[in-house]
Amino acid sequence: MSADTGKRIEGETYLGIDLGTSDLKAVLVDAHQRQLAAATIPVETSRPHPGWAEQAPEDWWRAAYVAIQLLRASGASCLGVRAIGLSGQMHGLVLLDEAGAALRPAILWNDSRAGEEASEIAEAHPDFGRICGAAQSPSFWPAKLLWLRRHEPEILARTRRLLAPKDYLRFRLTGRFQTDPCDAAGTLLFDEASRDWAPGIVRACSVTLAHLPAVVEGDAPAAPVRDGIAEAWGLSKDVIVAGGGGDAACGAIGIGVVGEGEAYISLGTSAQIFVGTAAYRPAVAAGVQSFAHALPNLWFQAAAVLNGASALAWAARLLGHDDPGILLKAAERQYSGPGRLLFLPYLMGARTPHHDPNARGVLFGLSPEMGGPAIIQAVIEGVAYSLADALECLKKAGTPVKQASLVGGGARSAFWTRILADTLGIPIVRHGDAQTGAAFGAARLARLAVTGEAIEAVCARPATLDRTAPNFARHAIYASELSRYRALYQAVRPLFPTN
Repeated sequence: MSADTGKRIEGETYLGIDLGTSDLKAVLVDAHQRQLAAATIPVETSRPHPGWAEQAPEDWWRAAYVAIQLLRASGASCLGVRAIGLSGQMHGLVLLDEAGAALRPAILWNDSRAGEEASEIAEAHPDFGRICGAAQSPSFWPAKLLWLRRHEPEILARTRRLLAPKDYLRFRLTGRFQTDPCDAAGTLLFDEASRDWAPGIVRACSVTLAHLPAVVEGDAPAAPVRDGIAEAWGLSKDVIVAGGGGDAACGAIGIGVVGEGEAYISLGTSAQIFVGTAAYRPAVAAGVQSFAHALPNLWFQAAAVLNGASALAWAARLLGHDDPGILLKAAERQYSGPGRLLFLPYLMGARTPHHDPNARGVLFGLSPEMGGPAIIQAVIEGVAYSLADALECLKKAGTPVKQASLVGGGARSAFWTRILADTLGIPIVRHGDAQTGAAFGAARLARLAVTGEAIEAVCARPATLDRTAPNFARHAIYASELSRYRALYQAVRPLFPTN
């Protein structure tokens, strides 16, 4: 088996691993892009202080090992795996010492401790957004690094390597310190136009280029798996790991969003609207992120929302249920149109369009006759309104969205899909679960890394499950309620705690 044959070989398979915020997913895909097996392992998040969100990198490595063992236990052989593609939650910061050991838990994308630091950096360096594609926020590395310099200077002094979450898995698999352009972009230390680190910004953040991993394109063969790992995972000895990508880019690749103007909505723990662009087009003033894609010569614009399906999970816990799906069905049975109960879904702060780490969730307009179904409807409508804000930001950036595919846990609900279509006023397309998602996109990158096939041949759109067109009578009502939603945020914004 050779990594440079330039063609796919029957019988060979590709492994995609996506390290998400709530779980790690692994999928095994054959040469016909059929999913042969899949495994999902939960990942715990620690919240030692209000606004903090951390995970132990060692937990990720254990989850990856268990997932592979579950694939093998299902009867799927990993001996035919030719390449591995990695995807993962973006913006997380892993700090390693000289020996490659994690010095502290990783600080995740939804950690808001560094709000003050983000504001200071934005004021001191107003040009960073033009170079790096996004406004400063606590999610990104500059604010996190400044917070560490102030509060954990001894940890930062011992740090020799900085990695994104999925690239920690790569280091354990291959011993190499590498990343892809998308995850590099998500650090906000990256020159998006040149697709390389921005030395001046790196220096301004009190680290050096030596702290940062090498950048390889997502569809490139990055490094071979170490022999001992290959044996433990049941792999052959010549398996390579592809460059891979951040979960936003891999989700796009899995859904076939690989060209100018193509769009999808991710409705997972967080949510976002993602649109491919053929060039780097920064739009920070519009509240839009502009980052490098995981495929060469491709970028994307994204309007990101910190609270997606996680808001529904919170509401389910509030109502004493373990299964949000049951509550969704109850809300659907009671649904008679847009509700008057409003929910601001900013449980972990707000990104697009407010960039407000202090924002919090608000349930407004309760009355005695309202019960669980009304609250659930308000929560999913609140997320839909936040995505309507995101859609408006993309429009202001000169990137209108006429139709979008929907992926993530929220896509399993036809009810939520219908509310999204009616609120946003655009058709929403769903695809079969087995051939979507970041893990599937990572498997596609693994294949591209060893076969040399054309991107458009491998990254085609999966089969359509359904297409939901908006009901414009309901859309008009939702537009009116969206105005109330926006007014509510402005009214309560001064009341949010600042620490």
